[in-house]
Amino acid sequence: MNRSWLEVNLEQLRNNIRALRASIPSDTEIIFVVKADAYGHGMVPVAKAAAEEGVRWFAVAYLESAVKLRAALPDVDLLVIGHVLPENAETLLTQRITPIVTDCEHGLALADAARELGQTLPAHLKVDTGMGRLGVQWDEVAGAAKVFEEAGGLELTGACSHFAKVEPKEPASALEQSKKFNEALAHLPEGLFTHLSSSRAALFFPEWDFDGIRQGIVLYGYGAGEPEGRFHTKPILQWKARVVQVKSVPADFAVGYYGTYRTEYPTQIATLAVGYADGYNRALSNRGDVLIGGKRCAVVGRVSMNWITADIGPDADVQVGDEAVLIGEQGDEAIWANELSKICRTIPYEILTSLNASLERKYLQPRSTPATVLDFLHGTCS
Repeated sequence: MNRSWLEVNLEQLRNNIRALRASIPSDTEIIFVVKADAYGHGMVPVAKAAAEEGVRWFAVAYLESAVKLRAALPDVDLLVIGHVLPENAETLLTQRITPIVTDCEHGLALADAARELGQTLPAHLKVDTGMGRLGVQWDEVAGAAKVFEEAGGLELTGACSHFAKVEPKEPASALEQSKKFNEALAHLPEGLFTHLSSSRAALFFPEWDFDGIRQGIVLYGYGAGEPEGRFHTKPILQWKARVVQVKSVPADFAVGYYGTYRTEYPTQIATLAVGYADGYNRALSNRGDVLIGGKRCAVVGRVSMNWITADIGPDADVQVGDEAVLIGEQGDEAIWANELSKICRTIPYEILTSLNASLERKYLQPRSTPATVLDFLHGTCS
């Protein structure tokens, strides 16, 4: 294998879902956020495994993702949490996909499109309680609801909002948003499917569970490691590559573009078949580590487009073809996306969603051989 690849542990995903489910009320739905190709993990295989574990709601950012997911999962509830154009109303109706209403004009445009088709479109109302992005302003909800009711063609079946900040030790802004959401709900019909909590909110604030909780990063295994959180999850993805060359070099040997690293002593340099084109952040140049032979090895020299180099030490018994771990575990060592994100001064979300879509993804099932994404797309895995 000349390229790096990803391994997604679907059994660990199921364990994460079980941990979450055990901590929330039985009548609260898990809305699994699988936008951005399930945060780089592969939307269809991940969603299929979650559905098998009893998850019934899935949220995506764009309509085309929902259409793709509907083909794989004909019976689940799909929610598009981004802006859906009115000309796509027929697709929403025929595919049973629920959009969110992002403002009053958007809702009226969706209603007009549905009426032209002689139908009524179910939708969730997005309430802006402080995020400042999509949504009807919380204090304008009463007027918007009245306008939609008079227009016809649009049925509000749910309502939601999104937190801008959730910090257990500084809860004031989140508390204010939840207060505004409740005030907005008082102006909407009873019986709507309501959802407010993000991953972090669900970890620390059970009072905001409502009818559903939108869960993303915690189900992929990040952000739920704090002991005071009400559930804990583990990462489900590992990123691996092959050693393609091992070279013995003297002291003061320059490595990589512009020779930004020079060896301090005679050592061995391993070249790995992975680079920034695959999603390995260039900020990891001379700062990151990889695991080879169960040991941490420093990434030395600049990360290039298709290769990185690591100092494996003068006495390492590493061979061409050996497996290296960029994200994941090997031996007693581990490197996860949150570690890389700190080095790159970003967040685990960006590390994961930057993984190149062309990388092979292997889906690990218990007591079975690994499956690739093609197996899921062709229907040979269920």
